[in-house]
Amino acid sequence: MSAGAARSRLVGVDATRGVALLGMIAVHSLYEQGPSGRPTLSFAVFGGRAAATFAVLAGVGIAFMTGRCRVRPRDAGPTAAALVTRALAIGAIGLALGVGTDAALGAVILPYYAIMFLLAVPLVFLPTPLVAALAVVVAGGTPVLSHVLFPHLPPPSLTNPTLGSLLHQPLALLSELSLTGEYPAVPWMAYLAAGIVVGRLNLARLRVALALLATGAVLAAGAAAASWLLLGRYGGLAHIWAAQPGSVLTAPETTEMLTLGGDGTTPTSTWWWLAVNAPHTSTPPDLVHTTGTAVSLLGALLALGHLTRPAVRRAVHIGLAPLSAAGSMTLTCYALHIEFINSDYDTYGAGTGYVLQVIALLLLGLAWRATAGRGPLESLVTTLARRARACAERAPRRTTPAGSDAVEAGGALTAAGAPEGAAMTAERG
Repeated sequence: MSAGAARSRLVGVDATRGVALLGMIAVHSLYEQGPSGRPTLSFAVFGGRAAATFAVLAGVGIAFMTGRCRVRPRDAGPTAAALVTRALAIGAIGLALGVGTDAALGAVILPYYAIMFLLAVPLVFLPTPLVAALAVVVAGGTPVLSHVLFPHLPPPSLTNPTLGSLLHQPLALLSELSLTGEYPAVPWMAYLAAGIVVGRLNLARLRVALALLATGAVLAAGAAAASWLLLGRYGGLAHIWAAQPGSVLTAPETTEMLTLGGDGTTPTSTWWWLAVNAPHTSTPPDLVHTTGTAVSLLGALLALGHLTRPAVRRAVHIGLAPLSAAGSMTLTCYALHIEFINSDYDTYGAGTGYVLQVIALLLLGLAWRATAGRGPLESLVTTLARRARACAERAPRRTTPAGSDAVEAGGALTAAGAPEGAAMTAERG
């Protein structure tokens, strides 16, 4: 692969992260519904989809980190050490952000990501077709599992977890992060598995970009259509309202969940809730629809990098540059956003505050990339992960019988011929 093709691929991935970042800020900063009770345009576009895109791209990043192919047994130790360390570092940052922040303003996703990264460790050792099959099984099966288990699990606090939560209520916190919280890690593994599959493709090829665009659009439209048929033509909505008196939700809360979505789960008053396609409900239609929109967005931005007319190509490059720069340091930008909306400095109206945040983070991304390179939190996580990998690689080697090659315990981040730039981009978080 040429350096130019690799660069084009990485700009597209980072730009997709940048769009997801702006979408997450919009969900947190702008109004969810208008005076009529209907979703606002910003929430209709980004609600549920921005966070899902982050999760899919986390899977893409894991694929880049592991050489865009199945990890060999000889590299198991170093790879697992790097991923576990990354998970612990991201989880620690998330718990630190949880101190003094209001989940009503913005639920911190990072502790959930930590669980997802831990659960993703076995996936990197599997062949791509099996990872793809697991994505399908998780999207269709874990919502059913959650529906069965939810009444028997501790009720979620739906607050931002902190170190105190981990120390005083570890099992309740694990339950919330895994199954009952805003971004439940077990159902959301569908996103990471899909991202690993996508990340193992040759994203520098136009044909692949167009295939992602088309496949994602079909998945998104198909999931929305299936939900509409199940709820409308087959009476799912009527069943939900018939079961409403036995639900944990009031009638207005039921309307709100059907219109604006939930907090990671749905009521268990009827199985028909699993047919809903609404933000943050973690139902099969929601998981498939948001996976599709994330994959389609990535394909579209990757395809833009293949435009050949000089003037158009230059305009696209200029337009994607700030998105790509901010997308290369989303962990830092996300942390700054969470801290800002919970600070005394956020004295602006919704629209003004959003615009100021977007401008500030895009300019910060451009300036930081031009001077320091990787973002500060990205550098911290990368350094810890690399040291963990290095320690695992220095572990005593196991030798085979005489005459055969020694089996090493570790391997490089750019194993299997992955371009160095790909691994470096994955390390940005």
